[in-house]
Amino acid sequence: MFNIDPNLIIDCAASGGCGVIRAVVISLLIFITLLTGFAYTTLLERRFIAFIQDRLGPNRAGPLGLLFPIADAIKLFFKEDVTPSSADRVIFWIAPVLKVIPAIMVVAVVPLGPPILIPWFDGLWYRVPLGLTDVNVGILFMLAWFSLGSYGIVLAGWASNNKYSMLGGLRASAQMVSYELSLGVSMSIPIIVTGSMSLQTIVDSQATPSILGWYVFQNPVAAIILLVALLAEVNRAPFDLPEAEQELTAGYHTEYSGMKFALFFMAEYISMISVSVVAVALFFGGYHFILVDQIPILGPIVFGVKVILFLMGMIWLRATLPRIRYDRLMALGWKVLFPLALVAAGWTAVAVLAGDAFGQAAGTFAWICGAIVTIVVGAVMMQGRAGDDEAPSRVEEVALERRSLGFQIVSAVGILLMIPVWLFNGGLRQLRNVQRAVRLDDTKSGGN
Repeated sequence: MFNIDPNLIIDCAASGGCGVIRAVVISLLIFITLLTGFAYTTLLERRFIAFIQDRLGPNRAGPLGLLFPIADAIKLFFKEDVTPSSADRVIFWIAPVLKVIPAIMVVAVVPLGPPILIPWFDGLWYRVPLGLTDVNVGILFMLAWFSLGSYGIVLAGWASNNKYSMLGGLRASAQMVSYELSLGVSMSIPIIVTGSMSLQTIVDSQATPSILGWYVFQNPVAAIILLVALLAEVNRAPFDLPEAEQELTAGYHTEYSGMKFALFFMAEYISMISVSVVAVALFFGGYHFILVDQIPILGPIVFGVKVILFLMGMIWLRATLPRIRYDRLMALGWKVLFPLALVAAGWTAVAVLAGDAFGQAAGTFAWICGAIVTIVVGAVMMQGRAGDDEAPSRVEEVALERRSLGFQIVSAVGILLMIPVWLFNGGLRQLRNVQRAVRLDDTKSGGN
């Protein structure tokens, strides 16, 4: 928009003082935005669910209920904070913090907008990236923090010395293991396409004149799997089994009250924002949209609007779908989402190889064929799960598992992964036989 002399533009990352100031300012902005977003996501949820259910919702605390989150915070701050006498006090206190910190740290590697030019008093213009940091293993960084988030729930359930809490923690750990696999495989799709784990590279690769360049249109199956896995990762309805009130009387946070309960409450809503940020960056173009390239300051606004739309989708699901049965939840993760994620990753790899070897037309044809195959496989797998209102006997269940396509795919992958182990064990066995034979020969020689 402005004709600025390129000699007057300095990259902020290359300037020591500017880099430190930028890191501090962006860290504060992310922290304040997440805390404010957590507070008003609670208001958004209650007002949006009230709209769906044709009622008013909170509207008494301030104009349009805008002071409701502040009133809620004051109420929680003055509530009695009780620690059970038989609880492990140190871990009981640390567990809520272990749930909050990973939810915040996930956003650290996500670029929230394109670099902007900021004039300074020295007459120079500084190019400032709108992201805290850009590491070349950004995907691994996010997966690591996603995994650590479940420790807070598991430790809270264990430290409470309460059977309901312990069951909630065990459910959270089993749910995390089953959905982390699908989440990791679906996150590999942008890595395969771009050849990089950097979130900045993945977002920039989706900067096309139309939204058809977003990865959600290239691999919609992987995008859907990612969204379902992220929803299960934050334990939101219909995947809120670790805190099922009807079964576990609130689950892992049954014994928590006051501000420690508020930390779990805050962590859930911050996690909603964090996973929405991740989904937007990986499959929905990040901050890219109309006029963002011409007006870079629109980037964070576009990113924020996309995140709000995802938050409204999560709230809509909570208001619409009931909590599913726990065995159905695990079956969905292991028998449907994980095999489909493997198929989607294989299809993406074939399409990328075909495009590199035979041109863009061959790559596009491979994308379309892979999409059709994956959708057909998914429909067949879901059809096999449909209509199962009555719980089958164990013998029938095992027979159904062995006939399902998902079981066959997982079995084949397991066999392939076990081949190196078998080879290693076989070689180790042969070395031991040789060593035993050498010792026997030495013994005989010494006896003679």
